[in-house]
Amino acid sequence: MKKLALLLSLSLSFACANSEKQIVEVSCGQCQFGLTTQEGCDLAVRIDDKAYFVDGAHIDDFGDAHDENTGFCEVIRTGEVSGEILENRFKVSSLELKN
Repeated sequence: MKKLALLLSLSLSFACANSEKQIVEVSCGQCQFGLTTQEGCDLAVRIDDKAYFVDGAHIDDFGDAHDENTGFCEVIRTGEVSGEILENRFKVSSLELKN
């Protein structure tokens, strides 16, 4: 199981570096991922256990961020993204929620 997790982690890192689509966690950076470099509620993705604020999409683009069942400030969702990490931020090219 640990080998599978390591392989998945390496695959995601490689995919991110090449801007290919990958499955990631998507949520509020402050409320769910504990990011503190910005105030308020902002969209973030978690890749390989590291969270990044997102540039190119807004937290409210996917509905009410504070909805009890689906809001990014309340739950962590899964999404398929493409983009790249630049200057410790995720520059999103596409984002499609999976749940």
